[in-house]
Amino acid sequence: MGSDSKSSSTTGKAIVIMGVSGAGKSTIGEMLARVLSCDFLDADDFHPQANKEKMHQGIPLTDEDRNPWLERLRDVLRERITNGTTVILGCSALRKGYREILRFADPNYESGSYTSLVKFILLDVQAEVLVARLKERAAQGKHFMPASLLQSQLDLLAIDDSEGILKVDATLSPQAIVNYILNTLQQLYN
Repeated sequence: MGSDSKSSSTTGKAIVIMGVSGAGKSTIGEMLARVLSCDFLDADDFHPQANKEKMHQGIPLTDEDRNPWLERLRDVLRERITNGTTVILGCSALRKGYREILRFADPNYESGSYTSLVKFILLDVQAEVLVARLKERAAQGKHFMPASLLQSQLDLLAIDDSEGILKVDATLSPQAIVNYILNTLQQLYN
């Protein structure tokens, strides 16, 4: 039987704010963490330097690059969940298989059930908006990933409705997005 907040002996949970670069994962994740009085983790901080250098050079990451990074994130989330704490993670989590790795942070998760203490919220936004955001960040020197890699991320993004991922319009104001998420969290964990 899969785990949820009622059947699991743990009380912690992980909320993954996901999407491509420029969607607003850090902004929304930090705001949500403040409201929920929990930690925000930025998955980019867990990339090894070699991954960051590849992205900075405009070279898309391979699964071989990503898998150890995702496994490290899974282990960090598992520690939080088993300690009974809530954590917000900002992470691209573009493919179903990547999200599956993260779902295993729930020690009671059964593969393919999608019933996990790790929940996903997709910040959904059009490519034109993303390009403008990435160019602005690059001009300010705020991120290591160039806009040239956006298309590779968009190509990887795959959402299966059976996963129960909450989709949020990321062109709304950050506060409106956070309010929407807060109003929906109860449903996600029941």
